[in-house]
Order: sequence, then C-alpha cells, then structure tokens
Amino acid sequence: MSEIALLIHNARLVSENIDARGWLAVGPDGDIARLGAGDAPSELIDSASEVLDAGGDMLLPGAIDGHVHFRDPGLTHKADIATESRAAVAGGVTSYIDMPNTAPQTTTMCDLEAKMARAAGVSVANYAFYLGATNSNLPELLAADYTRVAGVKLFLGSSTGNMLVDNPDSLREIFTRVPALIAVHAEHEATIAENRRRLVAELGDDIPVERHSDIRDRRACLISTRAAVSLARQTGARLHVLHVSTSDELSLFTPGPVAGKRVTAETCPQYLVFSRDDYASRGSRIKCNPAVKDAADRDALRQALLDGVIDCVATDHAPHLLSEKQGNALTAVSGMPMIQFSLPMMLTLTLSTPLTPALVVRLMAHNPAELYGVERRGFLRPGYRADLTLVRREDWTVTDADVLSRCRWTPLDGLSLGFRVVATWVNGRRAFPAPPSGAPCGEPLRFAPPRPHS
Repeated sequence: MSEIALLIHNARLVSENIDARGWLAVGPDGDIARLGAGDAPSELIDSASEVLDAGGDMLLPGAIDGHVHFRDPGLTHKADIATESRAAVAGGVTSYIDMPNTAPQTTTMCDLEAKMARAAGVSVANYAFYLGATNSNLPELLAADYTRVAGVKLFLGSSTGNMLVDNPDSLREIFTRVPALIAVHAEHEATIAENRRRLVAELGDDIPVERHSDIRDRRACLISTRAAVSLARQTGARLHVLHVSTSDELSLFTPGPVAGKRVTAETCPQYLVFSRDDYASRGSRIKCNPAVKDAADRDALRQALLDGVIDCVATDHAPHLLSEKQGNALTAVSGMPMIQFSLPMMLTLTLSTPLTPALVVRLMAHNPAELYGVERRGFLRPGYRADLTLVRREDWTVTDADVLSRCRWTPLDGLSLGFRVVATWVNGRRAFPAPPSGAPCGEPLRFAPPRPHS
C-alpha cells in the first residue's frame, strides 16, 4: 500500500498563515501526511493511490459547526443525524456539535451515550453533543467526561420541556461548579413575555411575522447576555454566548484572539446576511430565536468579526417542515436549516465586504477547534485528521430543490451565492459527493480537558 492515499495538488490552500497555490497529501490512516506550496513533488504524484488536480479551487479545513439541532431522537419527522450530516458535508462542514433539546432531552449521560451510538452508525461527519442543564441535574453535569462531551447547554430564555434554567441558585451553582464550557441561549424570558402581551393587546392574535423582532427584541438579548457575562466573570466560569444578534451585546465581549478567553461569542450567517427588512420577501422562513434585527445590527456584527469581538460562526441549524413554518409571529415555529450553505454564504460575503477567505476559515474552523478544545482538527497541519473541503468560485442561485436536509426547504431560496462546495473529505475519506458505498465516515470528537475556573 502506498504511504499516500490521496494527493490533492494545484489547489489554493487557505489555513492559518497559508494562502497560496499548493498541495496536500493524506496518509492511509486518514491523517494529513504532508503539505506544501507550489508544485507537488513528482514522486508523490507518481506514488499516491489517488491524485486529484484541484484546478485552482480553494482547499480548506472542514468547518466545525458548534451549534446544530439535528432533531434526533424524537423529532425525526423534521430531520435526523443521517440526513443532516449529509447536508453538512455537502456544505463543507466536517464536524458538528448537536444541542440537547431533543425527545428525550439530553440531560443525562445515558441520553448522551444513546445519541453517540446513533451517530456512530449513520453520521458521515464527525460528531459531538452537549449535555443540557436543568434546574435539578447538577450531579449529571458534574459527573460528565468533558473529553467526550462538548460542554453544557443552558437556556436562559424560553425553551422546550424543563430546560429553562430560571432558578438563581441553580444557575449560580452551575456557573460555579461545572468545569466545562457553558454555552448559553441568552434571551430574557420576562421581557419577551411582556413584549408579547403588549402586542397581543394592540393587535390581537394575528401579529405579522415581522413583529417577531419586536417580541424577541434587542432588550431581551442584552439583559440576558449581560447577566450571563457578569455571572461568568464573578465565578470564573468558561462561558460561550450563542447566536449573538444585536450590536448592543458586542460591548460585553473582549476583542482579540480566542486563545485564553474565558468569555467567547458566536453569531450565525442569518444575522450576517438578513435583517428585519427581509421579512417582506422571505416571511416566516427567516423567523428564528433570537430574531433577526435591524440592518445596523447586521453591519455591526460583520465588523465584530473583523475586530475579533465575535469568535466564531455557527449555524443554529434548526430544521422544521415547511408546513410548520406557516403562520404569523405567534404561530409559525422558529428556526431554519442552514448547515448546507453556511460556508458558501460566508465566503460570498468576502466578495462585497472586507471579510477574507482566511478570516472565514478562522471563524468556522480554527477558532471553533480552539474554543472547544477539539483535538487534531480544524487546521491543515501534518498529523491532523484530513477533514477537508474543496470550494470553487462559482456564481449560482440556491433553490429549495438543492436542499439535502429532510425538511427540503431553505430561507436562501432564490439567493445568489458566489462559491460552491465541490468535494469534502472526512477523516481522509470522501464524504461528498457521496461514494458508492455511502458508509458513514464520521468519528466522535475528542476534547482537551477543560481548564479550571480562574
């Protein structure tokens, strides 16, 4: 057997300080063996089991999406691990971290192990899962092995089932005693409830969908995020604030490299592309929690990526059937499928904003790997797993017919993108386009032991 299983050459390598024409070799163990700038050595071309001329396309480390809802188990009429992991690799996402609001909820290690077993059998992307916090499951959170568990998900706003943590004593105990990353959905439930009550009194039950941004407004985000950040700084907890949607919250975070930060922030492509003005054309398809805000918020979030204030981009991929999305601000469900097009969306922004492909790679691969402590992934480095995606500069228009998620629709229907994923490898094996065998090639993510409270 050749010591090189796959050689990709004549590619534009983008990773860390590399942005140059070059080549990358993958060993038979699925690790990156070697890489370099310029022409590939002739002996590698002659000896590799498979040789791919990339034709100048960009070769990137696969994206790590730290925020998805694959609906498995219990909500699989919307999506499941098999369907959504295939959508992920079609979009250049090679690893994902799934949220705990499933049925049953993932609030015990037994529940989490069941999801791991399911993913091992069907996932074509690498996988990990959060444990969900409740007001009463602190012993489960303290007993977890955080080299196998991504962290703790904590809802500070409305949630499904009993996953709203609204007991102040429970909240402080979690922040004080849990050693792992605590990821929060930060929206202030009392503010949301009051906004809803006020609008119902004004308009009745038929509230236009665009008023969703007034129900889940910037004040609800700011109150909750400020409280979470304050508590993290009091206790030394490792806090990650999910799906930041407002300019108001940005002052709560510190600019600079992600390494060493105890408080970090994520935003999502929908907050970087859409604003409340887009309800007019896209309606309830862009209804999500937190809600999209004003164009000024969208622009401020883009700038925060450049400034290092926001540390990563994830999708909050949350598929529903299109029939469930029908209705108004009160009745249409919140959430949208995003994972298949997130990387092309972010790269498309580089054509019209100061964002660069290197920064997109940092936000979607490097920083998530560092932020979560993911072992041997997220970079083009020898000895790292060969999680790779090949992306072509190509103008095309997204339609519902392109969607691989079970829900079969996208909020991007009719939107033009400037990049397309043409191939993805997971652990050195081609995952997209799917090989004839279609065998799952995902592996469980492993994490560095959590840093103790400061």
